[in-house]
Amino acid sequence: MLGYDEEKQDLLKRLARVEGQVRGVSRMVEDGRYCVEILDQVSAIKKGLERVALSLLRGHLDHCVADALRDDKDGGREKLDEALLAVERLVK
Repeated sequence: MLGYDEEKQDLLKRLARVEGQVRGVSRMVEDGRYCVEILDQVSAIKKGLERVALSLLRGHLDHCVADALRDDKDGGREKLDEALLAVERLVK
């Protein structure tokens, strides 16, 4: 089972919304819309992707990391390190 199985439909809806927003921003640029209006949409896209990322991270911690902490010989150290690297990539 994947850590995001329970949220899969919500994630797909959020990603479809982000995809539509990106297409909208492309149209705005093509149409020569005002810079600040475009920046507002870029900010909304970024927040939408951050929500997706945090949901995926939560699922990873709740399932993959928690299972590894319970079951792995190394006490889940590898999964914890993997999660930490993922967080570092998200905040860069």
